[in-house]
Amino acid sequence: MKKSIVLLFAGQGAQEVGMGYSLSEVYPQVKEIIAMADEELGAELSKVMFNGPNDKLTQTSWCQPALYVHGLACWEMLKKNCPSLNPVAAAGLSLGEFTAYSAAGSFSFLDGLKLVAKRGKFMDEACAMTDGSMAAIIGGDEESVRELAKEYDVDVANLNAPGQIVISGSRDNILSAVNKVKDFGCRMGKVLEVAGAYHSRLMAGAQDKLAKELESFDIATPNFPVISNVEAKSIVDIDSIRASLERQVTGSVRWHESMEFLLDSSPEATFIEFSPKPVLAGLMNRIRREVEVLTVSDPESLEEVTIALS
Repeated sequence: MKKSIVLLFAGQGAQEVGMGYSLSEVYPQVKEIIAMADEELGAELSKVMFNGPNDKLTQTSWCQPALYVHGLACWEMLKKNCPSLNPVAAAGLSLGEFTAYSAAGSFSFLDGLKLVAKRGKFMDEACAMTDGSMAAIIGGDEESVRELAKEYDVDVANLNAPGQIVISGSRDNILSAVNKVKDFGCRMGKVLEVAGAYHSRLMAGAQDKLAKELESFDIATPNFPVISNVEAKSIVDIDSIRASLERQVTGSVRWHESMEFLLDSSPEATFIEFSPKPVLAGLMNRIRREVEVLTVSDPESLEEVTIALS
């Protein structure tokens, strides 16, 4: 009997210097995948993944391809170890949604890599043109955070989990909002160490450029449902997939709703995260504490998950 699983792929913030190195040393197939990425991008992506420095890996133009490559390499090895797996759905946080579509067969590894690299470049350019920042608002409900965002003219970027919502916008406005979170019934605000205001109107330039790339980008119907960040449900129509990937650049990531949708639609499935760090497992612990998420990141965790799925 095939084991039903839901695939979860990481977004920015889950990167870690050394990501993929031990996997490439143990598994020749992973070394080949990373070498293909190096050749395609015309850059030594593997050097940044393996050796950093951390500030370079954190840059959007490096971080997004690195997470995409790492996520798909981990998934390929788990498939090889457990050929009887039955993916019933997938989701990815922000950049991870592109990884999820590739895993679902909507586009090839290399085609997706080229698109992701362009997306990262466009977002880096938008960061350079604006003075943006983001902050995590802890201990407030969605209505309160939306009131805070409206008051200080910033956007709600990520609805990650109960009591964990991220706002995004101009640096000055974010700092002002963080200083007033308690006035809106929130416990605390923490400015994040990011290069810009992701998932906000300040990324409009990047969204416009990505939209032009998506117009001619071939996308096939996914082999299993992929949950859209901005819709918090699966989308099958190809034009709708393109539109959702475009809108995601400035739109809110509705991760909490997306996980609730998956948990309700696939209650018997095992959730597996492909990420250098168990960020999505941590969010699930806040969404539904009783749900375990297995994480594949390196040879040791791959072996543990393989045994758990046997």
